[in-house]
Amino acid sequence: MDTQFDFSGRTALVTGGVSGIGAATSLAFKRAGARVVACGLTIEELSAARGDPRFEGIEIEPLDVSDRGAVDALVGGLDRLDFVVNSAGIIRRDAEHDPEVFDSVLDVNVSGGMRVCAAARPLLRKTRGAIVFVASVMSFFGGPRQPAYSASKGAIRNLTMSLACAYAGEGIRVNAVAPGWVVTNLSRGAREDAERYAMIMSRVPLGRWAEPPEIADPILFLCSHAARYMTGTVMLVDGGYTSVG
Repeated sequence: MDTQFDFSGRTALVTGGVSGIGAATSLAFKRAGARVVACGLTIEELSAARGDPRFEGIEIEPLDVSDRGAVDALVGGLDRLDFVVNSAGIIRRDAEHDPEVFDSVLDVNVSGGMRVCAAARPLLRKTRGAIVFVASVMSFFGGPRQPAYSASKGAIRNLTMSLACAYAGEGIRVNAVAPGWVVTNLSRGAREDAERYAMIMSRVPLGRWAEPPEIADPILFLCSHAARYMTGTVMLVDGGYTSVG
């Protein structure tokens, strides 16, 4: 699906853009002709992306979204920006019951996205651009082992709607995708827990987990002219997971 989009002459910034869903999104934007700035946090993931021939032509930058100065410097160094995809996120599962860990997860997953949006807003205003957050089915459910992650994804859902209203007058659209269970490093714990994996599979009507490109395609759609009348939308991409009673 991504090859049907033409983003030639456009610039896309993807936080968390060198791994998982973010990496798939960076590659999809590249195939659609965009200039892509893909950001990552750790030396390992940045090095892996730089050594991956698929990332040739993509600008790979280190970025800690919890550091406002770093966010402002990176975004401020761009001469044009059409699309922002907030894909940076962390999960700490059981440790999230510690208030300090809880705060750190929200700082990255929610406040980090807000920092990026605030910094990008002037550039996006010029291009009448689009923002896409990566939410989750956990935006709609609680998570006993990941209270911070679940709370952060619920907050992203409302932040998406709030910024959609706030930015609409400037021609900036703000939407989100809410993936279900996707094969990424972030979900490895659930995949390796046989009981948890079986429970998840039992309620996914399509009978499988998603691959990252299957989330990237809807993200590109939300950035495209085809979604020009969509803002404030949280699009479920979950294989029917939330449809099961």
